[in-house]
Amino acid sequence: MDPRIALLGFMLESNAFSPVADEAEFRQKHWLEGEEIVQDARSARQRDPGGFVGFCRAMDESGPWQPVPLAMTTAGASGPVEQGFFDRFVRLIEERLRAAMPLDGVYIQAHGACRGTVDLDPEGTLFAVVRAIVGPKVPVVATLDLHANVSRKMVEETDLLIAYLTNPHTDHADRGAEAGRAMRELLAGIGTAKAFVKLPILPPQVALLSDRGPYGEAIAKGQTRVGGPILNVSVMGNFSFGDYPKCGMSVIVTARGDQAAADALARELAQDLWNERHRFTPKLLSIEEATRRMREACDDPEKPALLLADVADNPGGGGRGNTTAVLKSFLEAGVTDVAFAVHTDPPLVAEAHRRGLGAHFTAVLNREERDPSSERLSAEAEVRAVSDGEIVGRRGTIGGRHFSLGPTAWLRLEGRLDVVFISIRHQCFDTEMLEHLGLKVRDLRGIVVKSRGHFRAGFDDIFSDAQILEVDGPGLATPVLTRVKWTGLMRPIWPLDPDRTWRVPDEVAVS
Repeated sequence: MDPRIALLGFMLESNAFSPVADEAEFRQKHWLEGEEIVQDARSARQRDPGGFVGFCRAMDESGPWQPVPLAMTTAGASGPVEQGFFDRFVRLIEERLRAAMPLDGVYIQAHGACRGTVDLDPEGTLFAVVRAIVGPKVPVVATLDLHANVSRKMVEETDLLIAYLTNPHTDHADRGAEAGRAMRELLAGIGTAKAFVKLPILPPQVALLSDRGPYGEAIAKGQTRVGGPILNVSVMGNFSFGDYPKCGMSVIVTARGDQAAADALARELAQDLWNERHRFTPKLLSIEEATRRMREACDDPEKPALLLADVADNPGGGGRGNTTAVLKSFLEAGVTDVAFAVHTDPPLVAEAHRRGLGAHFTAVLNREERDPSSERLSAEAEVRAVSDGEIVGRRGTIGGRHFSLGPTAWLRLEGRLDVVFISIRHQCFDTEMLEHLGLKVRDLRGIVVKSRGHFRAGFDDIFSDAQILEVDGPGLATPVLTRVKWTGLMRPIWPLDPDRTWRVPDEVAVS
């Protein structure tokens, strides 16, 4: 008739080796409460990642309903969430959920790869709290990032989990809309049958693009089977740097009451992934080779411009976003007409703002950084532009969204290399992160981005696949997994344990 649907969200991708994510970081990056959630979702330019946007649109289009917005926050990718803050956030949700009862449904926008400083399954904890309040008959639907580390508890405590289908992630709103359509089905009385398979595969993040390789093939195959009894197929690549027992690829198939159909398809997709595991391998250039290739592109205007991805220092995977190894190599090699985007260095940005446009000074990068991979670097700098860092994404993952970089500065180092420095740690998603300062990406001979893969959706109209190269540098998100000092993974796991044998378990149904 007029269902009351609670809206809430908590999103964090936790790198166990990164500094703890506290409440201040969440509030700095994204925090909405109450009616702000619906107002933002229905506005022309949203700050929300998109799940609420799609969910509200689908629910609005399909009939009357009453949104009951509670609270939403995300810190993107960082370290483990500080336990005290997470506990307070869950209590906030619990209090508001109880006060909102009775409810007809709950939609949760989650990431799925969070860990706490104590709790190793925060999403499972949050989902269980919601379920305990609303009871077993109220539909609970959640969207997840396709890098989610899924626990059985997460599947048990919800009626439906829906993972992104695209990497780079450009379908946040589409998956929210899918959740809205599914919510209508659940409200109409269909029951869900769920199958869940956890695979002992720990693929590097650079091997999880959704349009190629074994991962893309599994996603595509799953989507061809959606329809009829199959309501949703979600294939999660995992986020390895969580370094906890939930790590590993996952397959979830949800059917409209047909447990046998869900079980069979989940087992089939899991077996496909296991059979093709040897194809989850990164292809990286050394810094020396990357420098040589970029120097060639700069020296010969007939060669295509290049985009180099500094994947190990990806802030979207918990990297610090400030390593200087590639920059130092380019400076020493005399590379010109190249830009670096985006380096996180709030003290340096503040100094550039104080000195002002056109100022020349000796810039000291990472003067307050403590991570050993984020080495200091000194270079003569000119302030080319400064801004407040408030932008609207041009395309791709943040296309059309209001996005905050914090105070921002464009510095030219040693008279030949341009670097965009930001104050709020983010990966480089979009050309607007450079061009809002006046830096023309299309005029460059090359660009180096701090990102693992989402840049591909923001730069794809400028750089083809053949022009994009991934660099093997230092950082907290290295795709060379043998370099990481793992302590919490469930072992054995491929590829760390290449002789690992495995078979799909007989029991994959989840009640």
